[in-house]
Amino acid sequence: MTDTPIELDDLDRRILDQMQQNSALTNQTLAARVHASAPTCLRRVRRLVDSGLIERQVAILNPGMLGAGLTAIIEITLDAQTTDRLDVFEQEMIREPSITQCYRVSSGPDFILIAQLADMAAYQELAHRAFTSHAQVRNVRSFFATSRSKFDTRSIIF
Repeated sequence: MTDTPIELDDLDRRILDQMQQNSALTNQTLAARVHASAPTCLRRVRRLVDSGLIERQVAILNPGMLGAGLTAIIEITLDAQTTDRLDVFEQEMIREPSITQCYRVSSGPDFILIAQLADMAAYQELAHRAFTSHAQVRNVRSFFATSRSKFDTRSIIF
């Protein structure tokens, strides 16, 4: 979060808007949608990738269709907030396949985790393996999504 902001002009913003809606667009289609020539569009996209603004392009899958329809939002508080303990726990969560998002937060728990799981039994197994079996975890508080009214990966483009 200490990244230096990149200067964007109107064309950059139009390109990013279209790519956040569908990054699988061909360069020709993208150029037509943003009203630019194909070479200009390709050069701009490469600059945005090379600068690190576009971190990666991915396919977003439907977890329910993969048998992972349970979304758990988990608060974790460690017994001590030393840098070493926070770093170790964070690295363990990064390696955990069912954890799709991991945030260090302030003013409350130490971490907020988002997990996609098959069912409550899978959650119980995750909780035991990753949380309750660790002596450094002081508190676990979990919430389970009953519906999802919004899910968007788009960043705000100013």
